[in-house]
Amino acid sequence: MSSGTPAGSPANPPASKGAVRILQLYPRDMNIYGDWGNVLVLKQRLAWHGYEAVILEHNAGDTFPSDVDILIGGGGQDSGQVVIQQDLQSNAAHLRSLAGDGTPMLAICGLYQLFGNFFKTHDGTVIPGIGILDIETHGGSERLIGNVVARSEEFGDIHGYENHSGQTFLGPNVRPLATVTKGEGNNSKEDHEGARHLNIVASYLHGSLLPKNPAVADFLIREAVTRKYGSFEPGDVDDSLAELARRHAAARPR
Repeated sequence: MSSGTPAGSPANPPASKGAVRILQLYPRDMNIYGDWGNVLVLKQRLAWHGYEAVILEHNAGDTFPSDVDILIGGGGQDSGQVVIQQDLQSNAAHLRSLAGDGTPMLAICGLYQLFGNFFKTHDGTVIPGIGILDIETHGGSERLIGNVVARSEEFGDIHGYENHSGQTFLGPNVRPLATVTKGEGNNSKEDHEGARHLNIVASYLHGSLLPKNPAVADFLIREAVTRKYGSFEPGDVDDSLAELARRHAAARPR
């Protein structure tokens, strides 16, 4: 008979050490690949580490919250990017300020593209980005689809699933998140996947990304907690199920 305790959690979770506010950007229009799962992983891992998660949303037209500890942005179609473009630009200065102040952020696929300088669609339409990341994206006729494994010196092997036609190229002021060993990554010409800058992790990988990559999740948590409370002491978390998922993901074909 099940005890009802989630797999991986400590038998006696510690009392809350404080609250961490997670803001999901544009879940109404930029959440078509299950990227909400990234928020759920952060919520659960925060609990295992002894913190309370407060989940917030910001959609186009909303007032931007004044107190945010982690930002999560997901993927969407070109039409979704057009819907949020004006609102994103109106909050660009604030988002750049948060990034510069060390706020940890996870930007996936469509938000990854719009955190850059611009996204030029396949028909030539230019959607301006907000310039947090020194990248540019060009819509292509080829769609990059399939399982990906990419090696990061910071996080180890990163596992996920890509599905994008945008081809993203990194500028000199940003470094790649990882080097692809299976799949395509940012584009079909290089072996880079994603981008790293300040406390920002940006990636094309869905799946969702964080369930199979707890090291990335804990990076976001550690930076948020340290920034807010001055230090971070992790809880005793059992990642055996995540490691099993990673082994299965690594064995899957492209």
